Amino acid sequence: MVAEVIGGVLSGSLALLADAGHMLTDAAALLVALLAVQFARRPPNTRHTFGWLRLTTLAAFVNAIALVVITILIVWEAVVRFYHPQPIAGWTMLIIAFAGLLANLFSFWILHRGNEEKNINVRAAALHVLGDLLGSVGAIAAALIILWTGWTPIDPILSILVSCLVLRSAWNLLKESVNELLEGAPHAFDIPILKRKLTRTIPEVRNVHHVHIWLVGEKPLMTLHVQVVPPHDHDALLERIHHFLKEEYQIEHATVQMEYQLCHGQDCDLNEHDEHDHHGHAHHHH
Repeated sequence: MVAEVIGGVLSGSLALLADAGHMLTDAAALLVALLAVQFARRPPNTRHTFGWLRLTTLAAFVNAIALVVITILIVWEAVVRFYHPQPIAGWTMLIIAFAGLLANLFSFWILHRGNEEKNINVRAAALHVLGDLLGSVGAIAAALIILWTGWTPIDPILSILVSCLVLRSAWNLLKESVNELLEGAPHAFDIPILKRKLTRTIPEVRNVHHVHIWLVGEKPLMTLHVQVVPPHDHDALLERIHHFLKEEYQIEHATVQMEYQLCHGQDCDLNEHDEHDHHGHAHHHH
């Protein structure tokens, strides 16, 4: 980053300066990601019963916003450069850009090698570095074109192209982290289908309601109420429901409340209105 700042000033290249600014925020973003990973390792306690898992999501959210801001700044500067082109020292630009490319390739390799678990934060960091990598490639290409043809507007044009790619990844990251922060369900998850499957798979289950599912640090958690026929073995039925959720939906942590009466009250159709009530079949158990 320091090399790119010096090189950018000496050569007069916006692409290098923009890439250096990009790298600075990336260094900050990587620091945030690293701190988040350290915090997420902390065990749960009485105050934070989930541990610090949500911190990684928060870090990804901050990262995404930072990416959007950088992109806007680069595009703005590029537009200014279109109207006021500046002379650029091609060779200086080329050498510095190449050094930047090598540094980014090394960082990207490190991040990809350590990406065994699907962690939103490591992905965020890798996206940052990928943006930088493209920035360096763009700067090299711009330097070569300037050396061969002397056409300087290629410098801002390429910085805008790289910005668009960065913006796309930032947008996806922002969507994912906001969904998790707003206690949204995982994207692939469909509550009406879950209800139908559960009532079909386990005959004793008559009705499913009060379903809540959310993510903490990308781990799905769930609470639900099930109305059942009074079973001979309460615990065995509960075990079957847990097994179903784990096998079908990979939900390790579910809180199941079993009820023998039909659900009465305004919260029963909390999720939607396709309850399969077997009218009159509610076994009253006192």
